[in-house]
Amino acid sequence: MSGMILVKGLPVSTGIVIGRALVIDDDRRRVTRRTIPRELVNAEVQRLKAAISASIEDILRVHENATREMGHEAAKIFLFHVGMLQDPTLIKQIQGQIEREQVSAEFAVSAVFAALAERFRATGDSVFATKVNDLEDLAHRLNKHLVGAKASPIADAEEGTILLARDLTPSQTAQFDRRRILGFATDLGGATSHTAIIAKALDIPAVVGCKTLLKHARDGMPVVLDGDRGAIILNPDAATVSEYRRFIEQRRLFRVSLNELSDLPPVTTDGTHISILGNIELAEEAAKVVAAGGEGVGLYRTEYLYLTNASEPTEEDHYHAYARCVELCKGKELVIRTVDLGADKYTQAQEEIPERNPFLGNRSIRYCLKNTPMFKRQLRALLRASALGKIKIMFPLVSAISELRQAKFLVREVMEDLSEEGIPFDANLPIGMMVEVPSAAIQAEAFAREVDFFSIGTNDLVQYTLAVDRINERVSHLYTPMHPAVIRLIRDVARVARRHETPLSACGESSSDLEYALLLIGLGLRTLSVSAGSIPQLKRFVRSVSVQQCERVARQVLALDSSDQVARLLRDRARTFVPEAFDGRSAE
Repeated sequence: MSGMILVKGLPVSTGIVIGRALVIDDDRRRVTRRTIPRELVNAEVQRLKAAISASIEDILRVHENATREMGHEAAKIFLFHVGMLQDPTLIKQIQGQIEREQVSAEFAVSAVFAALAERFRATGDSVFATKVNDLEDLAHRLNKHLVGAKASPIADAEEGTILLARDLTPSQTAQFDRRRILGFATDLGGATSHTAIIAKALDIPAVVGCKTLLKHARDGMPVVLDGDRGAIILNPDAATVSEYRRFIEQRRLFRVSLNELSDLPPVTTDGTHISILGNIELAEEAAKVVAAGGEGVGLYRTEYLYLTNASEPTEEDHYHAYARCVELCKGKELVIRTVDLGADKYTQAQEEIPERNPFLGNRSIRYCLKNTPMFKRQLRALLRASALGKIKIMFPLVSAISELRQAKFLVREVMEDLSEEGIPFDANLPIGMMVEVPSAAIQAEAFAREVDFFSIGTNDLVQYTLAVDRINERVSHLYTPMHPAVIRLIRDVARVARRHETPLSACGESSSDLEYALLLIGLGLRTLSVSAGSIPQLKRFVRSVSVQQCERVARQVLALDSSDQVARLLRDRARTFVPEAFDGRSAE
């Protein structure tokens, strides 16, 4: 095969690497049906039980190693695996199939896990769909103990290997030898899968959801994996490899220079302080934010607690995560968003009749208000943790003033309960909301009288303003935060916030884009919350521009009527101010 091929996917862990492909194309679902004599059924059940015990021992070892490598919270994924193998309902199903149909234990394991995986896929909920690889992981592990398994080619990977696979399990990912495996890309998987979470925790460059990767990939093929942009380049030509090598070196030198900034304040050249905070999914990531020079956590996405637990988190699960986050923030700001469940996240699999359009349905604050016992468990944990340090509560996807008032009422109810029980909490806990839908932006004046702060979530604001699902490949090219309508909504919210002296931040992915950060500062935002890895570069950018320059650019942008014009202008101006922060790759 010859010729360079570009395959796009979802970037889940940043970094750029150049290496050789190792293609993993095993299909673990194929297990031949084998019947057994009636008198051997009991022995087959005992084989199953032994395999379960051995698998649990394996997973606990993996969990112990993962805890050392990536922290307690991310490693809880493997306790989810243990919980499944200890689930009596699941074991009963497998054992029942062996006894009823007189089939081998390995076939019963494969059949039961395959049926469960199919139910997960059929929910239409991407979080449950991405847990399919957890089920495949468990089925493979059990069958390895039942019938043995050939050594995985991953164990024999040479230095400079980039893994290309149909899918990878969390166990495989956690046990990579990172001296030899540079990164990975898969055809399946999603941004919220356990494999993606582990890749991010281990800082392994990764791209998932490529769909057609294995159709083109061959063992030993040269590969460029661009984990920043979600691109895999197979068989890159010499010019492309040279371009990426230059960028990798430029990026290395730039990051070395950024390390000197960690203790310096993010102040513009004309003396304006721009607060730079971090976005996190797991409590342990707060340490990365602080180490990178962040002034605190501007967005803790607590729904990830639901992805790393075998069952719905208890009040204590919530409390321990928040308490750990307070500890790691070391007195710095901590904004905790209440669970943003629904749509592509969690809830549809629990519905007897899934919603046809969950993005416009019962999600986020709406879901919490309809499930008050669950919501109050989280609020109790948040308020208890507020006694330990500075915490702010933020409600997601508020679209009506009635939703905000009902949520605040529940907070007061929980406060009263805790007071009666003698449990300490911060009675003056700041309460804010995400501005993620046009109705909230348009009604910002009314909301400003009800909240202590605003945070603009650009991801959803773009999606709902433009009526574009950013993960739908048919329309994703229309998804852009550069759209003039989105920019005008942000400008209007910033004006309201300034009039009411309501603190305003932006915490969507766009905030880490230096070109967009330039615009946000020009529109009046003084707080930006980004991933920990983006903090040093953003701080360098802030210290290289003046507010006056940013405001001038914002005025020019507001006079434009197309997203293409906006993108070109911002790119040209930003690269003029800080040319060393940009690479030579063409914009996609």
